[in-house]
Amino acid sequence: MTSSSTPGLARFNTLAEHAAAAALHEVCASAAWGRAILAHRPYATTEALLSASDTATAALDAEDLDEAMAGHPPIGRPTPGDPASSREQRGMAGASEELKAEMLELNLAYQERFGHVFLICATGATGEQMRDAVKSRIGNPPEREREIVRTELGRINRIRLTRLVTEDA
Repeated sequence: MTSSSTPGLARFNTLAEHAAAAALHEVCASAAWGRAILAHRPYATTEALLSASDTATAALDAEDLDEAMAGHPPIGRPTPGDPASSREQRGMAGASEELKAEMLELNLAYQERFGHVFLICATGATGEQMRDAVKSRIGNPPEREREIVRTELGRINRIRLTRLVTEDA
């Protein structure tokens, strides 16, 4: 999957700019991140694309990071009609009503403390793991939490980009 002969990567590389920008916005809501990815097309390999994503994520300023986070729904409340949101939060789908209520309370407390949604790479995580993560992170200093958020965003972006260039059209 790292060759430029990967159909999904070739398709991404040749998309019209507006279509590629729209696809990238589905990956990450930060316009600055999307522009950075677009600026380096075509990508020879999927790894080159992922590396560009890592660089772009690391370069986001506070406003860009806020814009990226605004594109993510709270854990336990995936965006209706968004298969990526539902797939990524699958660990909460079978959670007990008690756990869902606890996550709602924790999400609200986290948002009150930090001013943004609790962001975690939820792919493969259970509801309990997500709950434990928000509980452990809510006491972080804001600067430390922003760096954790940036790391989690980078992980999410990599997963979404990989899906973008490996899924069938």
